[in-house]
Amino acid sequence: MRNTSPEHYNEGMTVFLCSKCGTAITPELAELAAIPDVSDDERNRDKETRQAPSTVPRGHYAIDPEPWGPPYVVQDDQEDPKPTQSRGPAVCREEGFVISAGTRHTALLHPDAAAGLQPLPNWENSTGCCGPIGDEGLNRACPCGAPVATLAADCFGPNELHLDPDRTYAFSQ
Repeated sequence: MRNTSPEHYNEGMTVFLCSKCGTAITPELAELAAIPDVSDDERNRDKETRQAPSTVPRGHYAIDPEPWGPPYVVQDDQEDPKPTQSRGPAVCREEGFVISAGTRHTALLHPDAAAGLQPLPNWENSTGCCGPIGDEGLNRACPCGAPVATLAADCFGPNELHLDPDRTYAFSQ
């Protein structure tokens, strides 16, 4: 159990910073032991935006051990395809159903935990009907302009932010 005395108040808290400029891109966050389950129940989606509740609660993060984002490779089993990414739909392209072979160990956050991140110019890699799908690669940048994260927030997938482990780093106190 975490000690709550003043000298241990920040123990176990982590801030994520941009690898290019060193700017803190999140407030202090507590690590979750596992990624929470995602509800596919349509009743849990926001009535206006149709977004799912965030995968990770505010003030927390989890490390996603599964690949996220491009590149994608053709799945071996085309008859019973897996989701393209760990918490998303199956995606079929010209070559068939694909699966992510992208970066592992992304920091998974509530999208509001990095409020200072901005969309890439011209909304690059942010296609989707109600928000970015998150399957085109990095689509959020640090205020210095460096692409550092992927927001997935469309109406049919998860609602989460993935920090790239090569473009960000964690500072724990």
